[in-house]
Amino acid sequence: MALRALKFASLTAAASGIYLYGNKFLDPNDFGVVRVGRAIATTAVITYDYLTSLRSVPYGSEEYEFLKSQVHLRSAERLRELCCSNRGTFIKVGQHLGALDYLLPEEYTRTLKVLHSQAPQSSRQEIEQVIREDLGKEVLLLVVKQIFPDFEFMWLVEEAKKNLPLELDFLNEGRNAEKVAHMLKNFDFLKVPRIYWELSTSRVLLMEFMEGGQVNDRAYMERNGINVNEISRNLGKLYSEMIFVNGFVHCDPHPGNVLVKKCPTSGKAHIILLDHGLYQVLSESFRMDYCRLWQALIKADMKRVQKYSRRLGAGDWYPLFACMLTARSWESVNRGIDQSPVSASEDMEIRSNAAAYLPQITQLLNNVPRQMLLLLKTNDLLRGIESALHTRASASSFLNMSRCCIRAVSTYQRSKSHSFYRKAQISLTEALSLWQINLYEFFLWLKGSQLGNWVIALLRRMHHFTY
Repeated sequence: MALRALKFASLTAAASGIYLYGNKFLDPNDFGVVRVGRAIATTAVITYDYLTSLRSVPYGSEEYEFLKSQVHLRSAERLRELCCSNRGTFIKVGQHLGALDYLLPEEYTRTLKVLHSQAPQSSRQEIEQVIREDLGKEVLLLVVKQIFPDFEFMWLVEEAKKNLPLELDFLNEGRNAEKVAHMLKNFDFLKVPRIYWELSTSRVLLMEFMEGGQVNDRAYMERNGINVNEISRNLGKLYSEMIFVNGFVHCDPHPGNVLVKKCPTSGKAHIILLDHGLYQVLSESFRMDYCRLWQALIKADMKRVQKYSRRLGAGDWYPLFACMLTARSWESVNRGIDQSPVSASEDMEIRSNAAAYLPQITQLLNNVPRQMLLLLKTNDLLRGIESALHTRASASSFLNMSRCCIRAVSTYQRSKSHSFYRKAQISLTEALSLWQINLYEFFLWLKGSQLGNWVIALLRRMHHFTY
């Protein structure tokens, strides 16, 4: 590891020298020199900490695991400080890393998640300079690569390079906000800030001011009389509609971008969606394969899980892909992900397997379509919200997904059919499937209600008297 650290430091120093020589925008006082210097220094400190803290402790012992966790935490805090100091692109990559729960140790993701809602602000001049400095992303990810040698990271570099200009295009953000507001206008609980185009330019975006509590703040909801389960259910509806039906997905739903507020007049709880710079547009073929994969996962149809996972680039690693998508163990996937909630032991098993299969996971991420990467990130952020609200893997979320998948597939099939009889048949099948879901949802509601308890008690008493 020491040799690897030496090679890494040399490589970073050489790359930095070439970069500084070739960049015409830099002078001795330019921010870029400071940023790269901080990254090199942080790498050296983190590497030294791992080398010295763990070398004299027996591998696998309790003391080793304890010390490793402490080093992970210290290193994560140093990375967070690096991101906050360097800002710009470092913040964006740090936010990506904070969402990779299935790839990085908990100490890293927990620490870097702070960047989702408490990131420092950058001036426009700094942002423009950062756009010119593509090396910034690569230096930060080389730090992560040094700590976790099996972490293949180039897909993250390329995605960050591609997405950052879109996120900084204010006119694009305004158009996205208006598009999603119109697209989801039937959801009266959704609020998207109005754009004031007459006061906006490519460098300035003026929008309606909206405030509320963060969507993962359960205490805030309880203080304000907001139903936590309703918020979780409605958030799931929004994203199921975006992903499966429309193929136009807000891909940055971290808690700082999703607020909740109770309307003082109507008493209804609203979800406020902010930051519309990053959206993923899904191709029709990808969206249909993704719909059918989730239908197979919900029904525990392993043959179709394998078929559509392969079509989405998972290859022979389709069991691993299914576990990554659902954040459930392979046993739960086989049994049916809607059959039981996530237990503490299953959560621990998932994390352990993520560490063991890290090379295969990163290879899989290199193989899947680029559209899948932002969806995986979005899934992770939504699961983090559900975990904070204690609503993870609820039956209602899977029912909403099932509805959207059925509607999306039926709409696609009708668009490809030229027969009136076939279109009618598809519509009838769609209606029956949706009716079955509604009936099952009513059964679940009845089962959990006071009325349901009375009915069950009455039936038991009648059964007792009969025998």
